[in-house]
Amino acid sequence: MIAEVRNLSFSYNERVVLSGVSFALGDGEVLGVVGPNGCGKTTLIKCLDRILIASGEVTIREKTLSRYSSEELARTVAYVPQALSIGMAMTVLEVVLMGRRPYVRWSVSDTDLSLVTAMLTRLDIGHLAFRKLTQVSGGERQKVMIARALVQDPSLLLLDEPTSALDVRHQLEVMSMIRNITRERNIGALMAIHDLNLAARFCDTIIVLHQGRVVAVGSPASLLNPALIEQVYGVTAIVKNEGGLPYILPVEPVGVRQQ
Repeated sequence: MIAEVRNLSFSYNERVVLSGVSFALGDGEVLGVVGPNGCGKTTLIKCLDRILIASGEVTIREKTLSRYSSEELARTVAYVPQALSIGMAMTVLEVVLMGRRPYVRWSVSDTDLSLVTAMLTRLDIGHLAFRKLTQVSGGERQKVMIARALVQDPSLLLLDEPTSALDVRHQLEVMSMIRNITRERNIGALMAIHDLNLAARFCDTIIVLHQGRVVAVGSPASLLNPALIEQVYGVTAIVKNEGGLPYILPVEPVGVRQQ
């Protein structure tokens, strides 16, 4: 088991953002956290990376989250945020090398460089190594950030909206890459994701959040139905099954008739 979360709750001052959240994440599993804006998806991810301190119990590789030192946590959990927080003047190679920081003592070793080079090649961005971030596309930049996280060699990969602002092709490439690497490395990946069709296709399990609480946990095929979508999102939807996967077409907000 990669991670177990029991009764996790978090509040900003008096406002409850997450309440009684519980779930488990297994080896080689991709878990998608879905729900409307403001339901607590990003907050949950930040709690798992200890950016925010929540109540409840979180264990990663059978060790309580609070017992990890900062260095141990950086070697165990990697976080890919929705927004970049690094200098755009850096090269792709420099950005990905930052992921080796938990292992670097005084200088970058040949081993670090080899790992980074191999990861750039694995994600098909080796040719971009010496380009600045300002010179690569949005999809390529997202691959760079994922590469930086993966060279940390984490057990748990956290991603906040990894396909936001990407075109359809790059969405599929990034989601397929995350799923494949998660299985190859036998790690766990947890992502906040808005697109229910991408979640249905690439996630093994989904957690449905609504107003900070877990509404349902299970496979996309078992959960994504018109009744649940109306309950959580307030929209009517058509759900069709093709090849064992649900495909969702939102129709209109509940109570609003199109003319």
